Amino acid sequence: MILDTEMLRSFYASYSESVDKAKETIKRPLTYAEKVLFAHMYENSDLKPFKRGVDYVNFRPDRVAMQDATAQMALLQFMNAGKDKVAVPASVHCDHLIRADIGVEKDLPSATATNKEVYDFLKSVSKKYHIGFWGPGAGIIHQVVLENYAFPGGMMVGTDSHTPNAGGLGMVAVGVGGADAVDVLTAQPWELKMPKLIGVRLHGKLSGWASPKDVILKILGILTVKGGTNSILEYFGDGLESISTTGKATICNMGAELGATCSIFPYDNNADEYLRNTGREEVAIFAKNNIKNLRADDEVYATPEKYYDLIVDINLNEVEPHLNGPFTPDAATPISQMKVKGPANDYPMDVEVALIGSCTNSSYQDLARAASVARQAYKQNIPVKAQLIINPGSEQIRCTAERDGILDDLKKIGAVIMTNACGPCIGQWKRHTNDNNRKNAIVTSFNRNFRRRADGNPNTYAFIAGPELTTAIAISGRLDFNPATDMVCDKDGNYVKLDEPTGYTFPPKGFTVEDNGFIAPSESNSDIEIIISEQSDRLQKLEPFAEWSGKDYKDMPLLIKTKGKCTTDHISMAGPWLKFRGHLQNISDNLLMGAVNAFNDESNCVKDQLDGEYKEVSSAAKDYKQNNIDSIVIAEDNYGEGSSREHAAMEPRFLNVKVILAKSFARIHETNLKKQGMLALTFVNKDDYDKVQEDDRISISGLTGFAPGKHLTVILKHNDGLTDEIEVEHTYNDTQIAWFKAGSALNYARLNK
Repeated sequence: MILDTEMLRSFYASYSESVDKAKETIKRPLTYAEKVLFAHMYENSDLKPFKRGVDYVNFRPDRVAMQDATAQMALLQFMNAGKDKVAVPASVHCDHLIRADIGVEKDLPSATATNKEVYDFLKSVSKKYHIGFWGPGAGIIHQVVLENYAFPGGMMVGTDSHTPNAGGLGMVAVGVGGADAVDVLTAQPWELKMPKLIGVRLHGKLSGWASPKDVILKILGILTVKGGTNSILEYFGDGLESISTTGKATICNMGAELGATCSIFPYDNNADEYLRNTGREEVAIFAKNNIKNLRADDEVYATPEKYYDLIVDINLNEVEPHLNGPFTPDAATPISQMKVKGPANDYPMDVEVALIGSCTNSSYQDLARAASVARQAYKQNIPVKAQLIINPGSEQIRCTAERDGILDDLKKIGAVIMTNACGPCIGQWKRHTNDNNRKNAIVTSFNRNFRRRADGNPNTYAFIAGPELTTAIAISGRLDFNPATDMVCDKDGNYVKLDEPTGYTFPPKGFTVEDNGFIAPSESNSDIEIIISEQSDRLQKLEPFAEWSGKDYKDMPLLIKTKGKCTTDHISMAGPWLKFRGHLQNISDNLLMGAVNAFNDESNCVKDQLDGEYKEVSSAAKDYKQNNIDSIVIAEDNYGEGSSREHAAMEPRFLNVKVILAKSFARIHETNLKKQGMLALTFVNKDDYDKVQEDDRISISGLTGFAPGKHLTVILKHNDGLTDEIEVEHTYNDTQIAWFKAGSALNYARLNK
């Protein structure tokens, strides 16, 4: 179906003209990403040749998407903005709070009852402020957006880090925190550092067991989880023709694991076919009329090295199935190498559970190809060794897959069909196991595999693969099973080789759905009163953070010095904590509970300098706060990698942490810290991290002269009476400094109405 028709008509009526004006101003050919960016300038008069990776630019996105866990905090902030309705089309998707336990038949009613207060809140806020609402069971946000909202040439922000999924249909789609979303919802400029451009040239054609998932798994091995920071990955080359739109969305989705701002594919026949098959013929016509500007200029394709900051070449003919992991998505291993690498690294080689779905691989084509593998096991009496769990991407996909027998093919080998929701991918998995600390291996078609993420077990070795390989590994039960070369044993003792996967890109009979779970925006609900009980432990009205005192921070105790990887999962865990995403006080109890303390190698165990006792991080922070004492966190590289969750910035802010000093930051998290009035600083000399001692009192000097590009000084007062002074830097511009001084970006916006 076509939603927001008038916005789409208006957009396409002026898009090519905006691009042509940008080319006149910039005076050179443009890449596709540049065309979309320049067509969405907040003020056209601001257009100039921006310096990539340096200049901050104000944009005007076309729409906002929010999943239920992050929508709570985003909408609580929006309610404080004093607006009657959202300024751009927006949607809320109830996909994160549904726990995967027994199966959809029991899990969905249980989640609906358990989360009733939150769902009622989100539904009422959506009705009041003219927001589209997708109820529990409707599907996973990014799959639903791809099916209904994504459009070539558009720009959107979403309160989830995998919002770039829509890049598979040609959008600049960026994951943000709730405060950024509120900027867009209130028609304020949305600020983004002008991204660098990484051109990814695909040539050849995938074959055999290789899938689009393996393309991005291979790229992760090349660029690592930091390699795309502050960059857009723009794909081009003859290899694009053989990859479906949902396959391209998979690639863009996992670009988030590179730290990329987003990823984008140009408009092509696959995109046209996808729009038409999802009931959006009119959008396809709009796009075809603008087709020359829904791709890079010919000069860019002729000499890409002149227009991109980096070129990555991938020969699709040579891509083989990958297993990435454990514990980080950039630990890339071609399946042919696992027989050696697995035992050498003491991986548990028996696979206990295989999981297919998440926003990354839950399309009709994904399920169809997985089912083609499952069908072989059933027909040839091959026993399945691992438990198989399936999460369809949307009710439309589930309903169509059920009609076409795809779900039956999976059920016949023992698969459990879970709700159309994130489930295990976001830690919402009630795993049935006799020991939740036992070393074990699982394989998923998800996007992240951080320690503890799926099931809370620190000893679960999670590996990421395409849905086809995940199904084959479920059948074999082995981490080192290569379906291209290895055989499996049937019930009679015969060794059988699995055929290569197959599957329709689109259902031959078309998509079908009885009830997609959507409530459209309405103009008639502005008088709805949003009630939040003061006794609620799920929802809490937000109180503005205090503005900066105007003085340097003095003698702050060290809350924690984190060691190694510290993602937003470590800072603000998901799983059972998701239920508190609308209650800042309650969710702050999980602050940094997954982070490793550099002084004792333990998690959630830090020294409280007021009483000398070791306690949970949140407990120490509360002690400092109750005594009106500010504190500081010290961290290593890529602090805040992973999800867009702004709770990882709001929780320390709520508990009086004033500064995060790291070796480097992930993009979304650094922005979230700035939005909440935090001070995000980085070491000029990364080795200075080693100078920080457990009992240090730490001061920040130079804040009274806080200015763009001007370094600050950190003074470490050690317990032995000695001090160290170290130089630190920041990336704040004038506007962001104003946020800091006002106490938050929302405070600043309220004061400058």
